[in-house]
Amino acid sequence: MTAPLPDSKQKYDLNFARWVYENVNGGDKLGLCMQCGACSGSCPIGVQMDYGPRKLFMMIRAGMKEEVLSANTQYNCTSCYRCVVRCPRGVPVTYILQDLALKSAELGYAPKTTENVNFAKSFWWSAKTFGRTDERLVTALYYMSFGLKEGYSKAMDNLKIALGFIKKGRMHIGMPHMVKDRKQLKAILAKAREIEKRQ
Repeated sequence: MTAPLPDSKQKYDLNFARWVYENVNGGDKLGLCMQCGACSGSCPIGVQMDYGPRKLFMMIRAGMKEEVLSANTQYNCTSCYRCVVRCPRGVPVTYILQDLALKSAELGYAPKTTENVNFAKSFWWSAKTFGRTDERLVTALYYMSFGLKEGYSKAMDNLKIALGFIKKGRMHIGMPHMVKDRKQLKAILAKAREIEKRQ
């Protein structure tokens, strides 16, 4: 269980920085960050984050608890690990963001949904239903998570690409492909849920 957050009404609370160092996986390495910006410059979706990793780490050091925990940065991270590979000081940026997302969700700061969450839910639905991912259904579910009107608009914007995939034999038409033994798949998933509950 996550340790309770420091209870302070101050905008800049250095106890929050200590809390991150002690409670977030990799947080103890934040002191190595020299604010060079290699992480933010390497991030393929940094422009879609409230703050890039470099700025978020500076905000943690400044003790900006509310702004950090409410940011979408940690939820938008796609775990591509470019930041980890390129960091000259070996700061585990991705691990910090992943655990910060978990901790802020535990503490009630998580947004109800994000694009990553919507995509993950669509992907997982296909995987557990068919034992495989069907790009057509995953994409349709993901697009519809934005609402009917926007989902339809996104689908139409990408129709040319989908038709190109079909023409080249990269996407099939017809029923989704399934694993042969769905009963065994269900048993595996049930066992995974059982293990997860134990932890």
